Amino acid sequence: MTPNRALAQKMIELGYTQEQLAEEMNVALRQITGSTGNVSVRTIWNLLHGRTRRPIGRTRVALEHVFDCSIKDLGFDQPSPTPSEESVLRRTFAGAAAGIAAAAALPPTPGPRIGMADVDRLDAAFAGLVAADNSHGGTVSLETRAVAFAHHAMELQAVGSASQRVRQRLYYLAAAFTGTAMWAALDAYQPDRAEGHFERAMRLAGLSGNADIQLRLWGHAAVLSTQKKSPHDALAAAEAGRASSTCRRDPLARSLAAARLAGVQAEAGDERSARRSLDSAVDAFLRADKSELRPTWMAFYDQSELSGLSGLAMSRLGRHDEAEAHFHRTLGELRPAYVRNRWFYSTHLALSQLRQGDVELACSTATSVLQDPVSDSLTGRIERLLGTFSRELAGRAPRAQATESWKEQYGRRKGLL
Repeated sequence: MTPNRALAQKMIELGYTQEQLAEEMNVALRQITGSTGNVSVRTIWNLLHGRTRRPIGRTRVALEHVFDCSIKDLGFDQPSPTPSEESVLRRTFAGAAAGIAAAAALPPTPGPRIGMADVDRLDAAFAGLVAADNSHGGTVSLETRAVAFAHHAMELQAVGSASQRVRQRLYYLAAAFTGTAMWAALDAYQPDRAEGHFERAMRLAGLSGNADIQLRLWGHAAVLSTQKKSPHDALAAAEAGRASSTCRRDPLARSLAAARLAGVQAEAGDERSARRSLDSAVDAFLRADKSELRPTWMAFYDQSELSGLSGLAMSRLGRHDEAEAHFHRTLGELRPAYVRNRWFYSTHLALSQLRQGDVELACSTATSVLQDPVSDSLTGRIERLLGTFSRELAGRAPRAQATESWKEQYGRRKGLL
């Protein structure tokens, strides 16, 4: 038997499990014929695994109704029926009630059993993607891999049988992988691509019932809205994250959400609210039990990241001396694995130094990013920051020797990208 990947893909796109598709098809049959259908998990398993290659009668009609496309588009052999065949099918539905009841009583043939071992393998893959993001930032490769893993998680939902606990975890992982794809797009400064990932990720997160992943996605949504120049949406997303049940339960999550909210408030020029949020972030951070087991994606949030987010807020408020102090603390405490964040905060440090008039020091700091032996893919957000630095430097000190040296190195680097 050859699995029907076209049908599996359609189920993934709509978020259907085998049980949910069977239910939807039975609803469709009830709408068409006035009688309850007999589609079971066994039916769906046969369709997915190639045991049924030419669905006919009520099964075919229900599939086309649910997916709103021809049977051929769903990967089956039988083309769409003629109008006369459709009429015959509908007339015969009512007379098939006894046969339907008998078929419904048959025990379903289960698909492969999906268990926590499968979930654990996906968890390990997710941790690997998070580590790759920390090291190299948002790349097209990372985004593509994250989407592929999300599809795999949903494919397991579609073709296998599992406990409710496992299913909810698969939804969580699908949301987590899609969120990683969203973040990769944001880091590459591709907000339109990121927006498509966000819509799907939030739907999967809702199906998972997991508040932790929703908190992560609200944080990404605030960045997305900022990139799309929608400050009100950014504030709403940051506030939604801060109000989540995870933040009520976990002080560390509350600290992260408050620090992110401060950055959005600072972007809007609300210094009073931003400082109040930062005070809240610090207080919650001090209260948090750092040894508590938390989701993989939260491992980045420590004292260095709190200092970094504080620096970003101060920079947006024009408090460049305070921002510089925060960025120095961040870079002094940042763990070695967080290479992308080192580039990011180093570039912000250079901007803070430049905006205080220290041209030579700023150029030295920015040059350290270019000279990093592993920084061979400075694209997206960091590349835009370096572009901003270059423009501001040219405007502030166009004839300085440090400016000429920077222009030469930056131009050479741009030629290599």
